[in-house]
Amino acid sequence: MTITVKDLAKMIDHSLLHPTMTDQIIKDGCKLALKYDTASVCLKPYSVPMAVELLKGFDVKVGSVIGFPHGNSTTAIKVAETVQSCKDGAVEIDMVINIGRALGGDFDFVKEEIAAVNEAAVAGGAILKVIFENDYLTEDVIAKLCEVCNEVDVAFVKTSSGYGFVKQDNGMYNYKGATTPHLKLMRKVTNDHIEVKAAGGVRTLKDLVFVRSLGVTRIGATATAVILDEAAERIARGEKLEDLIDENTVLGGGY
Repeated sequence: MTITVKDLAKMIDHSLLHPTMTDQIIKDGCKLALKYDTASVCLKPYSVPMAVELLKGFDVKVGSVIGFPHGNSTTAIKVAETVQSCKDGAVEIDMVINIGRALGGDFDFVKEEIAAVNEAAVAGGAILKVIFENDYLTEDVIAKLCEVCNEVDVAFVKTSSGYGFVKQDNGMYNYKGATTPHLKLMRKVTNDHIEVKAAGGVRTLKDLVFVRSLGVTRIGATATAVILDEAAERIARGEKLEDLIDENTVLGGGY
């Protein structure tokens, strides 16, 4: 099937999450998402009402992050954040799990927390995307989290927050975000109707069409304009975007 620019645009949650972003930058980001007709904007909770007002009447959804970026809030706070974000108009909720509890093997806690937030999101008219933060996790833990999300029946599983920096041997911090092995694992273990979102590492058009071929249906991105402008230019030249799919693609860290 021929891939169109709209197909790709509706895979993108335009990310407006960096802590240094001013309100004006966020407003400009919402306008960019509107121009390119992305799937959504993914925002800090306080900026949800502003985005809702800017995007009212258009087909760009408003999403909010919960327990972001490290997942350390109590379950009650995550639920409260979700309830407030839904009241403010968010229809997509991206929540970070309690990473330490997952690494400690306390999957009962993790399941109960995901279920509580999912219940609040659904009651508020939203869907839930569950952020694992794969850079911190083994494949066994990632697979177990997918099974937990199957049991709760969430809308999406998601690789990363984009801020899961891991301390390196030289003292510097870095992260990979979405990787090919992890995306394949998540798509394999997660029930077919639960979607997969790749965040961090999908920065080019080639990256996007590649993860699409793996079964990814959403990505988090800041390079929205660059990706979609290139797609439009290639199509205008008569190229087929599906020809860019390369099994040897190596995804890069960062949004």
